[in-house]
Amino acid sequence: MENVYVLGAVRTPILTKNGKFKTVPAEELGASVMRNLLEKFPDAGQNLSGVIGGNAVGTGGNITRLAALTAGISDSVPAWTVDMQCASAAAALAAAYRAIACGEGEVYLAGGMESSSLQPLRVYDKKDARFAKTPEGDGSYYTAQFAPGDLDPQTMLRGAERVAKAEHVTKADLDAWAIESHKRAAAAQEKGVLRPFIVSVNGVGEDDGVRPRMNKKLLDRLPRLFGADSVTTAGTSCLINDGAAFALLVGERWLHKHSKFRPAARIVAAQAMGGNPEESPRGAMRTAEALLSRLGLSMTDMAAIEFNEAFAVIDVLFERKYPDLVSRYNIFGGALAYGHPYGASGAILLVHLLASLETAGHGLGLLSIAGAGGMGEALLVEKEPTP
Repeated sequence: MENVYVLGAVRTPILTKNGKFKTVPAEELGASVMRNLLEKFPDAGQNLSGVIGGNAVGTGGNITRLAALTAGISDSVPAWTVDMQCASAAAALAAAYRAIACGEGEVYLAGGMESSSLQPLRVYDKKDARFAKTPEGDGSYYTAQFAPGDLDPQTMLRGAERVAKAEHVTKADLDAWAIESHKRAAAAQEKGVLRPFIVSVNGVGEDDGVRPRMNKKLLDRLPRLFGADSVTTAGTSCLINDGAAFALLVGERWLHKHSKFRPAARIVAAQAMGGNPEESPRGAMRTAEALLSRLGLSMTDMAAIEFNEAFAVIDVLFERKYPDLVSRYNIFGGALAYGHPYGASGAILLVHLLASLETAGHGLGLLSIAGAGGMGEALLVEKEPTP
């Protein structure tokens, strides 16, 4: 098995649905970051073995192939699309990692792209029993079915509420993490720590979801989503967003032949897990701990940790189990502040993890993301000390 390295990783700004990216197709967002990486590392571009991209709510077909061609990548380079919903980009990274480790190729672009603004309305065939069960009774739907018998378009939100209630998490617990996420993201934005990793698209170069003044008073104005006894609000759930992120992965032999490049990190391992589809937020912790257990490591061995906080309950569960590690966790804020462009978020986590490891100096970094249907994907990377 060959060692696999991250040569570089970048993302677009993360913008709210129907904002400044409202007319930009997902494939163009993906192509923007692909082009940036290939301009930075032209030697890698000449040896590209494949492109693997995640997408969750796009127009269908092989959108990664479309993005690769839009980026000007040779039509001789294969490209394919992964749909693991929120975990799609992380799964794409894992697939590229395994392809290189097994010797299938030396250089891959991997990541994901999403345009929630241009998410198409889909329609079941009239012969499909689900046609009459859709909210409008006309077969049309935006949210795919993630589990047998469940056609609820709010299934992810209900899953977050279900986990919160099962773990006796209060609205105050959730609100505290929403405030903290925006606080950390605002500090990172002010310092510009993520700016080197962000590619401007159409003149837009900054995320638009971060609220430096987020506070309890603002959160208290938001209605509880499932009645007076519920704890979930829009403020403790991620925004809906547009964005893309990709990484350039290379094998050790390629790196030896191109010794002028210093990789950002080595990918140590990847892990996918499944669980109860009615409690999807548990997927982040479940998958992260499974990966660490397999390698004989613990969370305390991590210098930096990135979980996708699609819902604040994910943060609360982490804090309760690892209270001493909160200072290493999502140090630049998370999806509650930046937002969650579903098919891209796993690669966005990698970008933020690399930035976090730069702050730490060196060490092991862990990312994990839960996906619809009870899925999860995690990756472990290692950054060597700067000589």
